[in-house]
Amino acid sequence: MYVYNDFDQAFVRERVAQFRAQVARRIDGSLTEDEFRPLRLMNGLYLQLHAYMLRVAVPYGTLNPSQMRQLAHIAERFDKGYGHFTTRQNIQFNWPKLEDVPDILDALADVEMHAIQTSGNTIRNVTADHFAGAAEDEIADTRPVAELLRQWSTDHPEFQFLPRKFKIAITGSPNDRAVTRAHDIGLRMVRNDAGEAGFEVIVGGGLGRTPMIGKVIRDFLPQADLLPYVEAVVSVWNLLGRRDNKYKARIKITVHENGIDTIRDMVESRFEQIQPQFGGVDQQILAQIEQHFLPPTFHPKSVDAYEAARLANPAFRSWSDTNLAPHKAPGYSIVSISLKKPGATPGDATADQMRAMADIAERYGHSELRVSHEQNIILPHVQKSNLPAVYQALREADLASANIGLISDIIACPGMDYCALATARSIPIAQEIAVRFDELKLEHDIGPLKIKISGCINACGHHHVGHIGILGLDRAGVENYQITLGGDHTEDAVIGEKTGPGFSADEVVPAIERIVGAYLSLRHGRGETFLEAFRRVGIEPFKTALYDSEAKADAA
Repeated sequence: MYVYNDFDQAFVRERVAQFRAQVARRIDGSLTEDEFRPLRLMNGLYLQLHAYMLRVAVPYGTLNPSQMRQLAHIAERFDKGYGHFTTRQNIQFNWPKLEDVPDILDALADVEMHAIQTSGNTIRNVTADHFAGAAEDEIADTRPVAELLRQWSTDHPEFQFLPRKFKIAITGSPNDRAVTRAHDIGLRMVRNDAGEAGFEVIVGGGLGRTPMIGKVIRDFLPQADLLPYVEAVVSVWNLLGRRDNKYKARIKITVHENGIDTIRDMVESRFEQIQPQFGGVDQQILAQIEQHFLPPTFHPKSVDAYEAARLANPAFRSWSDTNLAPHKAPGYSIVSISLKKPGATPGDATADQMRAMADIAERYGHSELRVSHEQNIILPHVQKSNLPAVYQALREADLASANIGLISDIIACPGMDYCALATARSIPIAQEIAVRFDELKLEHDIGPLKIKISGCINACGHHHVGHIGILGLDRAGVENYQITLGGDHTEDAVIGEKTGPGFSADEVVPAIERIVGAYLSLRHGRGETFLEAFRRVGIEPFKTALYDSEAKADAA
């Protein structure tokens, strides 16, 4: 992973010192809250319902054990003993005291971390495929490109006061695990007819109050042209993007209002102007960055112990069936650590659990961890021979839930328990669904099913692209939950369809049960997933199950 050079170290320390002085002025009253707000947002500090919240950047989701241990230390020393991993592969601390934030930022700098550009109208943390560098299906590890984008976008003089926030996602795999089509810019590595690797460039995706799937602006862009092309896209939007209405300021609205052909023409014209200015310097920097991302040396060993453990231990077999993914190196697996134990808060990890994951990565995982956009933690490189020991260590840390990709592996935003923007709770709904289906012991029979929950229309829980999406709203002072079906965040991304009237909080779990019951009765054998069944039969049978059953229950 990338290692800071002298410039990086000096830059981050200078930002900490600047913010320390700004915090002191806010505390002594020299700055009002309105004056302080843009300064704190530039350093990832929000003011939530009950306290400040600090959002820490985890660029392209990659961490080493020392960094994870430092996050654990911060959680214990400055917070309430836990952190919350987010859908942008970041971590949030929900209870820091304002006077402590500069010390937290110093502690982050000690392990080459920061909170710069995790908020505000700027280019946010660049996200990536959490299996990058390990995935069996990828063309190349795109994290070096993500790091190049991070360096280019940090304090970019033209892009610090954009019309709205701007998000970039990148994947090197044809199987999109980075939700590229729901980003302002999505980058998917592809090969052209000559077999050369480059990028399909997607613009104008986004969720929120006006969800849109991004449109392809370039079918194939050589990697050498990526940085000037991305700069051209952001430059065009920075000029066209609306500043009169923040709800219409995102690039998705700009693309919609002007049309993809007009935007493409403007971007190509701007690209021709600025491409010569780069002169290959970006490619020299990329070559230097790539040296930080060389794969570890893999040492395949016999998998006999792994196979024996699967035969001897049904719990381990269940975990390995759901929480492992194919690795490009023989004898290795990718391990997904679930932060979704039924009844727990999705995405939360205690300080002790962070330390346990750091220890496991150090001992068994080539000292590398990843944060997934699905709010789980990944060990990208684990020998299969070590998987029984990894599983046992995870059990001891209460991190061995065998539910990756299943109904209790729910994405949920913090909702009204924390967020000042939320209009309904997300966490209790996620907990109740997970506990109920754990009680029913149906998860593995149901198979792959992604539930995503947002506590307001800003859609931080990605509900629009959930197989089952749940949106919490305020209806005359009462929490009401709207359900969508058939969403998909992959390369076949689609926005889910609304089922109809919403449900009260105590009606949500029964509603999900009726949806799942309809799926189980409709599917063509256990091999047909929920999403496949939905695409085959459409929404009407599910609406019938949802609302006709509800009416019958009311009549009874």
